[in-house]
This record gives sequence, structure tokens and C-alpha cells, in this order.
Amino acid sequence: MTLDGQLARLSRGWRGPALAALIAFLAGLPGLLAVPPLDRDESRFAQATAQMLESRDFVVIRYQDQPRFKKPVGIHWMQAFSVSLFSDPAVRAIWAYRLPSLAGAMLAAAACAWGAAAFFGRPAGLLAGALLGSTLLLSTEALIAKTDAMLCGMTTLAMAALARIYAAARDGPPAPRSAVWLFWTAIGVAALVKGPIGPMTVALAIVLLALLDRRPAWLVGLKWWWGLVIVAVIVGPWAGAVTVATDGGFWTQAFGGDLAPKLAGGQETHGAPPGYHTLLAPLLTFPMTLLLPAAAVTAWRRWREPGVRFAIAWLVPVWLVFEAMPTKLVHYPLPAYGALAWLAAAALVEPIGPRARWTGAILSALVGLLLAAAVGYILATYGDRSDAPVAVIAAVLLAAAGLVGAALLVRDKPREAAIAAILLGAAGHAALTAGVAPRLEPLWLSARVEAALEQARLLPRQGVADAPVAVTGYAEPSLVFALGTPTELTTPEAAAQAIAENRPAVVEDRKAAAFHRALASLGVQARQVGAVKGLDYSNGDEMTLRIYVAATAAGVSP
Repeated sequence: MTLDGQLARLSRGWRGPALAALIAFLAGLPGLLAVPPLDRDESRFAQATAQMLESRDFVVIRYQDQPRFKKPVGIHWMQAFSVSLFSDPAVRAIWAYRLPSLAGAMLAAAACAWGAAAFFGRPAGLLAGALLGSTLLLSTEALIAKTDAMLCGMTTLAMAALARIYAAARDGPPAPRSAVWLFWTAIGVAALVKGPIGPMTVALAIVLLALLDRRPAWLVGLKWWWGLVIVAVIVGPWAGAVTVATDGGFWTQAFGGDLAPKLAGGQETHGAPPGYHTLLAPLLTFPMTLLLPAAAVTAWRRWREPGVRFAIAWLVPVWLVFEAMPTKLVHYPLPAYGALAWLAAAALVEPIGPRARWTGAILSALVGLLLAAAVGYILATYGDRSDAPVAVIAAVLLAAAGLVGAALLVRDKPREAAIAAILLGAAGHAALTAGVAPRLEPLWLSARVEAALEQARLLPRQGVADAPVAVTGYAEPSLVFALGTPTELTTPEAAAQAIAENRPAVVEDRKAAAFHRALASLGVQARQVGAVKGLDYSNGDEMTLRIYVAATAAGVSP
């Protein structure tokens, strides 16, 4: 059977979306299970969810004793459901908090395939979903317990449902009756996950489509009244409850303390000039990099086609918004990546010119080699010789994704090139995140402190030593998540007081002198039972964390 015949068979019915979701699953799952808790956002999200389960307060989001009024509650509810179903908050198993992100990536890939099929055919839809699911950015967000993969999933679902309705009004296949309800439900959940980003993406696309088409009659089929009721039912109960519980403080902080500074300037040193996201796109969309030039040519030449026009309306306005914002983080444009995948898939439907083929091949080869070189650099800097075999596997797979895809594209075999790049890229990402990353021990300070405390029988959840642990000089959320909500992030003097109270203390070397002076003033002696050296990658500081107990403590294994 020819390749076209195989694609037609694999994309029949729901097979296409399901296979695209499987690609996203395979790219994200290995790292989800293997990578220790990440700083700082992931561990803050996970810790806040753990506190929800501990306190049974599912309205007000808190990190230790501080309110965390930045994002809505949606992802915390999803994480809480996942942890309740598969784990326990006391265990602090980060994989259970990450499952909603993996589900969001799978939903994005499946919805991308479903929506693209209405315009470009089911085989192209399958390739679009697989391209999105294998991208470096989405498959990485799939293993991080925060909002962005789920936001991408819900936004892509909303846009795919909207596309089905739009295609039906443009002589495409009939839209299923569920499309309009999926559209509004996805908008409501996206708003509950990350506020205005999902609805803004959809609204900008609708406005541009109306301006380009000058035939907005199809919008009547969106059942606006009932749709807004659905959104209100999804968002309203929590919005009302948090307003009452915080006396409006959540909204003041979320908009005035989080959103407004991002719009006014580069928040938390994350400022960058316009063009930042465009410059990074070849790297973050890899292995879709191969088809980016062809996608651009398709958008330019075929913009009058309904599917291409829809993808442009989805991509361009929201991308310009993110480029104009002073604050820039690499994941911001992720809700628009589905549109890039649609344009790439549309390019595969017709012959690709030699310039687009060669440009895409060169870009793909360069990014693949760059990623392979990055694996080598990381290994040389943070790994050791025992890590070399798995690092070589990851580097070879990533380089092959770029080079094999490039070679096939130059030979005018674009579908074969896309499939090879997808499979090799997903395998390379899995090898990198599950095989290489967990072995880079200097980067995992919190996980190693947790292991040292457990070995010494000082970990609070073991129930042997008095708790909580006092920590001075190191305040990363991953350690709070590992050691539990009561963990004290404190001063050297308070850490010495913990020793006097027969509790463990973790002291970073920069605070050691003050800690020992405080011990002397209290007339207390401490003994070291462990030490961990490494890099705090959140701020670039080299750290030495020493674990102390009272000199008289019994039953402690050094």
C-alpha cells in the first residue's frame, strides 16, 4: 500500500485525532514520569494544589501562608482530581500533578487534527495534529504541571470547533451538532484555566475573519446567548465564590499585580523586543521547523482558501499581540501553534517549491544539529561519563529528526519527511527528558535534599523526626513541595532555634556563619548528617546545602 493509502487508512473517522493524541502522549509521558519537580512555576502550582487537598479549600489559592492570586483555579481543580484519583497529596508524587498537562497536549493534537481535516482532508489533518503534538514546546509543556498545555488544548479545541462551523458555511463537510457546544465549553474551561488568553485568541480570529470575509452571517450559528450562558456556568460559581472569600482581593491582585505589569513592562526580567517569538519559532516548533517556509508560502499564496484564511486569522492577530507585549515568555504563543500546524499541513496537500524545500531543509538540519550540540554541552557541564550512552542516543535522534527530514524534503518527499521528523523528534524528546535530564544531578538540589533527609530518617512524612524542617539560604518551591506545606523558609537564627527544638535544619553555606553564631548564643550544638552541592538554575547560583540535627538527636543515619 502506498503512503497516501496508509495515511488515508490511519486517518479514517476518529483514528486521525486519536493517532495525533498518541504522538503527543508518547512525546510527553517519559519525561512526565522521570523529571523531578521543576522550579519555579511548576512547584508553586503543585504545592498550591496539594494545599487545596490538605485544607479542602478549593476556592482560594494559597502557597504556604501566602495567597496566590495570579491565575484562575481551573488547573488546580484538574490537578486535585488527578492526585485524588491516582495518588495522595502526602506522597508528593509530581507525576500525578502533571497528568492534566499531558491530557491538554493530547487534546491539542487531537483537536488540531479534527479541525484541519474539515479543510484539507483527513490525512492532512492527521499530519497537522501529529506535527503539533511532537513540537518541542508542546511536548515539554506536557510534562510540566502548570496551565499552558491545558490552555493550548482548550484553545485548539475551541478553534477546531469554530473551524468546523466555518467550513460548513463554506461548502465544507457538515459540522456536527456538538461543535457549537464544544466551542463554548472549551472557551469557558480555557477562561477558568488562564483567564482571558483563550477567549482573546478566539475573539481576535473571529474579528479578522469577519473583516476578511465581509460575510459574517455564519456567526449566527454560534448560538451566542446559550453559549455565554455556558461560559457563565463554568466560570461564574468560582468567580463569585473567590470574590466573596477574598473581598475582591483576587481580582485586584490578578489584574493589578500580575497582568498589568506584564502589559506595562518586562515583568521579572522577562522583557524582550518585538520579534522574539518569531526568532525562537524554528527552535520551539521543531520538528515542524521543516515545513515553516512552506507554511509561510501557503499563507501568502493561498490566503483566499477558507482553511488557509482561517489559520491566518487564528495565527496572526494573537501572535502580534504577544510580540507587542513587553513581557515575553517562550510559551506565550503556544495557543496559536495549531494554526502553524494547519498551514504546514496545507502545504503538504500541494507541491512545495524548491526554495521552500531547501529553506526548510536547511532550517531543520541546523536546529537538529543545534539540539544535538546542546545535549552534548549539558552532559559535559552537568553530567558524567556514565550518562554518555543515553545522551548519545538523545543527540543522535534529535540530529536525525532534523537531517533525515531535511534530506527527504530536498528529494521532494515532503510527507515522508514530515513523518520521519515527527517520529524521530518525538523519540529524541522522550530520550532527552526521560534519559538525560534526570541524570543531571547538580541541577536537582531539592530532590537530592529530599533523598538525603529520607536516608537520614528526617523526612517529615516518615513520621520519625520532629517537624517542620527549617531551611535558610535556599527558598525554591520544589523543596517546599518535597518537604511539605509547614516547611519553614527562614533566617539562620530561626534555623538554629529549630535545632534547639530538636528539628532538622537545612543551611546554605552563605548562611552557615550566622547559623553557627546563633547556635553558640543558644548554647546548642548541631551535627551535620548530609550535604548536597549543585546549581540553583532559577538564579544561576552555586549552592552547598548542609543538613543538620541536634548533636543529641538519636536514630539519625548520617
